[in-house]
Amino acid sequence: MAMDEATKRRVRAGRLLLKGKAPAEVAAAVGAPRQTVYRWLDVLNRGGIDALRVVNKGGRPAQLDAEQHDALRQILLAGPQAAGFDTDLWTLKRVREVIRRRFGVQFSEVHVWRLLGKLGFSSQKPERQAKERDEAAIARWKKRTWPALKKSAASKAG
Repeated sequence: MAMDEATKRRVRAGRLLLKGKAPAEVAAAVGAPRQTVYRWLDVLNRGGIDALRVVNKGGRPAQLDAEQHDALRQILLAGPQAAGFDTDLWTLKRVREVIRRRFGVQFSEVHVWRLLGKLGFSSQKPERQAKERDEAAIARWKKRTWPALKKSAASKAG
């Protein structure tokens, strides 16, 4: 049976510990917190290297599996309007609502935030622009008015 990345890391840490490396050194070598390496050392001392292959992660079982994560990712990529919302902007509340409707699971907004990070999404803030924005007028102002303002400010400073 193939080992996942976390198991490979634990076994690698166990082998380094068995070679006499210090937990702090092992933590740096495998990229794990020192406290975690001490916990692995305890498992290693009680059950040997094989015990590190089957470490129980503890905590609550995940409420969404990998297939559901993929489905959620596809829903998010399709956009909020495809999910039945009026505007094309995802919010934590909207993602939370989609998860509740589609998968029947109620998450806090904090957990939705973490889940989005795990799925590879990051916070984005839309640019706010006036609907009446006149690009030609802005270009004229930048070309004529702004240089004149800069010159008058420079002459007053000097």
